[in-house]
Amino acid sequence: MTKIKELILVDGSSYLFRAFHALPPLINSKRMPTGAVKGVINMIRALIKSHDHGNIAIVFDAKGKTFRNDVYKEYKAHRPPMPDDLRSQIQPIHDVIRAMGLPLLIIEGVEADDVIGTLARQASKEGIKTLISTGDKDLAQLVNKHVTLMNTMTNEFLDVAGVVKKFDVGPERIIDYLALMGDKADNIPGVPGVGPKTAVKWLHEYDSMEGIIENAEEIGGKVGERLRENIDLLRLSYELATIKLDCKLDITLQELTKKADDRQELYDLFSELEFKSWIKELEESGISGSSKIKELEKSVTSSTSNKKSGRESTAQLIMLSFETRALILKLTRLLKSGQ
Repeated sequence: MTKIKELILVDGSSYLFRAFHALPPLINSKRMPTGAVKGVINMIRALIKSHDHGNIAIVFDAKGKTFRNDVYKEYKAHRPPMPDDLRSQIQPIHDVIRAMGLPLLIIEGVEADDVIGTLARQASKEGIKTLISTGDKDLAQLVNKHVTLMNTMTNEFLDVAGVVKKFDVGPERIIDYLALMGDKADNIPGVPGVGPKTAVKWLHEYDSMEGIIENAEEIGGKVGERLRENIDLLRLSYELATIKLDCKLDITLQELTKKADDRQELYDLFSELEFKSWIKELEESGISGSSKIKELEKSVTSSTSNKKSGRESTAQLIMLSFETRALILKLTRLLKSGQ
């Protein structure tokens, strides 16, 4: 078995939201929003270019609730619905990633963080150098001598020393830190009134969340009262903030390898999305036209030459899979010419 040189784990869900909110909106001539697609794929392309020798997985959140919703029904309950302009870009992103030959992991019942945590733990046990590309601070709890975080948009790297410098606590105390503060975005309650400074102060003084709880009577002031009143919520917050490290996955680290690009599929997808510079790249490598359109033209030509009835021709064409609006428009023109 070939030794894995490096494992690259991409937090696709983090990429998605950051590309949508941080980059200028982009809309093509068909009024399709495409900015998040361009942003996510750009970041992935740049990552692959700089780390082309390792195994890789792109991980996204699955639709629906997770085990954390069973633990706490209010988990992420206050989040507004995903904007339609963002939701419509998820499938094209997935399609492009698959056409790039990249392993795409979407596991129901858990979050992308949990899948990444499970893979990172497996890799650490085997002594494999692991790079997690994300903008999510929660993943700092996964950092160890084998695991490093990389923020693609800021080019910030966080190893063990980097986590300590950024948060003033080590990776082994990030869960305690997050539990104490809570997280408004995920609706993790934490201890009311506790921010980063108080959390760090307590952890330096009492070592851990359990140490803080054991010494809660010593902590004075209003914040001490809130701590004592919310011990159960604090422990709940710790459970919610803890990344799962034992997800059931039907894929091994050895299988997380990049396959060859399906360049014809990429051409079709980029044509629909109207990513001209990437279309030009493919054309310069000898790719042009759509394989689906060519198949469609052949089918219609055959149907017309054999003088099949309009009903038979239409039925045959309906069975074809139309994955892009461009193909539908092409079909309409072909049907008219075949009548």
